[in-house]
Amino acid sequence: MLTPRSRRATLLAVPAAAALVLTGCGSGDSAGSSGGSAGASAAAGDAGPVLEVAASFYPLQWVTQAVAGDRAEVSSLTEPGVEPHDLELSPQQVAAAVDADVLVTLQGFQSAVDAAAEERGADGVVDVAPAADLEATPGTPAGEAGEEHASEDEDEEHAHGLEEDPHFWLDPVRMSAVAEVVADGLTSADAEGADVYAENLTSVQEELATLDGEFSDGLATCDSRDLVTSHQAFGYLAERYDLVQRGVSGIGGEEEPSPARLAEVAQFAEENDVSTIYTETLLSPAVAETVAAETGAETAVLDTLEGLTDASPGEDYPSVMRADLDTLREGQGCA
Repeated sequence: MLTPRSRRATLLAVPAAAALVLTGCGSGDSAGSSGGSAGASAAAGDAGPVLEVAASFYPLQWVTQAVAGDRAEVSSLTEPGVEPHDLELSPQQVAAAVDADVLVTLQGFQSAVDAAAEERGADGVVDVAPAADLEATPGTPAGEAGEEHASEDEDEEHAHGLEEDPHFWLDPVRMSAVAEVVADGLTSADAEGADVYAENLTSVQEELATLDGEFSDGLATCDSRDLVTSHQAFGYLAERYDLVQRGVSGIGGEEEPSPARLAEVAQFAEENDVSTIYTETLLSPAVAETVAAETGAETAVLDTLEGLTDASPGEDYPSVMRADLDTLREGQGCA
């Protein structure tokens, strides 16, 4: 098995052009930032981080740092403001993914990170996809779109490498399950830190349970349960809290919706008195604004939490989620 040093030597021998071929589909925070933390830190007297961990995008960075505390330095491979479906890794970033003690990733979401994981081998790779329990179209009514539109969306998602909705982190319950897998992965790499990781995991899961309760209570009684968004990023949130998501664009978010789809969503919004169409932080608001203009609805911004920027309505995962909850309560007319 290659050591980190030999992996780096092998990797840097590959021409830069070959490394730049790696492309992906994800987002997150900048490499080197902490991404926030929750729970206990490493025992007093520790000289510094024991592990270097690379997380593929911000939600995984946050949950990993929260579980690791001071025993790890967790960086994100995706920089702030990068749309999650556009990630490309520089040779240096590929080297960081290959040489980290632990790589935390959502396999199938970012092809560039998947390639780096394959380069390093299975040792130290934590794939959270099984724990996230991904689905194809969560929170979206079956048969809501016509067969022609559904076929177009399916082709577009396959072109992006997306067969299942990756946005699990917008459901705190799924995020809690992922935290447990991350704790197991950190413990495997650093057995001496097992007690710290277990204690921090408890704190993280308590925080996520609190967040889940706030969403459940906050969205329990609303004038509208129809969630019309610019793309289908909020399916897991909708499914968890008894909303029905109707995205103008599909899971990838970059495909241009057909005029027929725009008219279909606008008609639905008008017939069902939808008062708010939601735009997103990392995507153009043009699609949602078009539907809103045709129906007289207002627009509001939801953060998909794929990466923190200066424009984010909070400083970390929990605070941005709570900001989204406030936006949803106002937009959906929740008591």
